[in-house]
Amino acid sequence: MSWDAWLTLAVVTLMVAALARDVVAPVLAVLGADIVLLVTGVIPAESAFSGFANPAPITVAALFIVARAVEKTGALQPLIARTLGHRKAGRGALLRLLAPVAGASAFLNNTPIVAMLAPQVADWAEKRGRSTSPFLMPLSFATILGGMVTLIGTSTNLLVSGLMEAAGMAPLGMFEITRVGLPIALAGVVLLVALAPVLLPERRNARRQFEEDVREYVMSTVVAHGGPLDGQTVEAGGLRHLQGVFLAEIERDGQMIAPATPATLLRGGDRLTFVGRVDLVRDLQNLRGLVSTEHRHALGFDSADHTFFEAVVSGASPLVGKTLKEIQFRSRYQAAVVAIHRAGARVHAKLGTVRLKEGDTLLLVSDSEFGHRWRDRSDFLLVSHLGGTPPPSSRQALVVGLVTLGIVALSGFGLLPILHAALIGAFTLLAARVLTPGEARGAVNLDVVLIIGASFGIGAAVEHSGLAAVIANGVIQAARAWGPGGVLVSITIATIALTELITNAAAAALIFPIALATAGQMGLDARPFAIAVAIAASASFLTPIGYQTNTMVYGLGGYRFGDYARLGTPLTILVILAILLLVPVFWPLAAP
Repeated sequence: MSWDAWLTLAVVTLMVAALARDVVAPVLAVLGADIVLLVTGVIPAESAFSGFANPAPITVAALFIVARAVEKTGALQPLIARTLGHRKAGRGALLRLLAPVAGASAFLNNTPIVAMLAPQVADWAEKRGRSTSPFLMPLSFATILGGMVTLIGTSTNLLVSGLMEAAGMAPLGMFEITRVGLPIALAGVVLLVALAPVLLPERRNARRQFEEDVREYVMSTVVAHGGPLDGQTVEAGGLRHLQGVFLAEIERDGQMIAPATPATLLRGGDRLTFVGRVDLVRDLQNLRGLVSTEHRHALGFDSADHTFFEAVVSGASPLVGKTLKEIQFRSRYQAAVVAIHRAGARVHAKLGTVRLKEGDTLLLVSDSEFGHRWRDRSDFLLVSHLGGTPPPSSRQALVVGLVTLGIVALSGFGLLPILHAALIGAFTLLAARVLTPGEARGAVNLDVVLIIGASFGIGAAVEHSGLAAVIANGVIQAARAWGPGGVLVSITIATIALTELITNAAAAALIFPIALATAGQMGLDARPFAIAVAIAASASFLTPIGYQTNTMVYGLGGYRFGDYARLGTPLTILVILAILLLVPVFWPLAAP
C-alpha cells in the first residue's frame, strides 16, 4: 500500500476506536479524522468538504424540522390513542403498536417518534401491571425497520444516496429500496410480535424502581420551635450545601415557598421537603433543629414549581465522562438528580461521584419547564415528565400531516428532488407558524448533519488513497468460493458489524467505497452493493449503542446490554437473508 493508504488506515482505525470506546463525541471523532486527512494531504479541500455541498445534509436538516413539527403538534397522538386505548397489554396490542409505528417511521425521523411515544407506551404498560421491557425495545426496532422502507426513512439512506450521486451514479428514488425494505419491515414486525414476549425478560425500569423505592428519595422534616434553625436563613442553617440531597421546598401555614433560596428565613413549624439519596445522607440525621416527620412521598411531589423527569444522557452530551459535581449539574440545569440508572439497575453510590455514561437514565426533579428547555438540546436523548400526560393533538396537526404527505408525493412521483420537497415543507411549517425560527433551529441535530457532511471526506480518503481497493481485494479473496452472492453478504455483514461499533452514518461512509471497489474488481454492477450498504447500515439491533433510539429506551425499559442481542439476532439474520435473496432479483449483480 502507498503511504497515504497506510495513513488513512491509521486515521480510520483511531476514529473507529474513539467512536467504539466513547472517547470523544461522535461528531468530534468523524470531523477530526476528516480534518487530519485534509491537513496531511491525503485528500484536497474539495473532497474533504464535498459532503457539505451535497444535498444529503441539508435534506436531513429539513426533515428534522418536519419531524419536530409532528412531535410538537401531537400529530401521531390520535393514532396511538386508537391503537392502544384500553386494551390488554398482550401480543395483539404489540402488533397494533408496531405496525403504525413502522409505517410512520418510513416517512419521519425515528428519534422524535420514539421520544414522543416511549413515555406514553411505558405509562400504558404500567397501568396494566405489565413490565415495559416487552414493548419499548420492539418500539425502537420497529422504527428502524420502518426506516428501511423509503429514501427518507432514515438519514443513512439519504447519506448513501448522496454518496451514490457523488460517485456518478443515479441517486436513490423515494421508493427504490422499498422492494427490499418493505418485506424486511413486514417480516420483522411479525418476528417482534412473536419473539419479544418470549425472549425479553421482565425488567424493572427506572420509573418502577423509583416508585417502589420512594422512601429513599423524598423526606419531610419540621423546623423545631425555638431550635437552632428557628429564625436562621437556609444558608446560615447549613441547608444549602448538603451532601447528596437538596432542600426543594418549604411549606408554611399551607403555603409553598419554592424554590427555597439561600436567603429564605426559616421559622419554627416550617415543613421542609428534601429530595435526593436520603438513605445515604447523614447530615440530616445529625442536624440539630430538624424533626423528622416520617412522611415520605414522591408522586405527590408534583406541582407547578417542581416535578419529576426522566432524562437519558446523549452520547454527544457534555455530561459523558463527568460527575454531577464536576459539571455543576444543579446550577447548570436548574435540576437535581435523585437517582441514576444504568444497564437495568440503579447505581448505588454517592451520586455526585458517579461518572456518567451514554445511555444513563437520570431521575431528576426540576421545575415544570425543564422538558421545554432541554428537549431540543444534545445533552439528553430523551426528556419525559414522570407520570405526565402527552400533549393533545392540536389543530396544526392537520397542517403538519398535509406537509408531510406533500413531501412524499412530490418526491415519490418525481415532481421534485427530495431536497427541494423537504425544504419547501420546512419553510411551509415556518410560514404557517407551526414552529418558530428558534424551534426550527433547535430541531436540527447539528451533530448528525456534521457527521454526514464529514463522512463524505472519510469515504473519499478511503477511495482515493487506494485503501478501498486493497480491502476490496481481501474481501474478494475471502469470499471468492461463494461467488458474487458471497461477496454481497460479506459487505453486508461488515456494514452491520461496523454499525454496532460506530455511528451508522460513519459505517456507511467507510464501507461504501469498499463496496464500489469490490464490485469494480469483480466486474459487477455497483448499485446492488450500494443498496446493501444502505439497508445494512440501518440494521442496528444487537447493542443499545449502535442506534440512537436503542439508547433512548435502554434505561426506560430497564434493559441489560445482552437483551438487545437476544431479540436483535433474529432480525439481523432476517436482514442478511433478505439482502442475499432479494437484492440480486431487483438489481442484478452482473454489470449492465
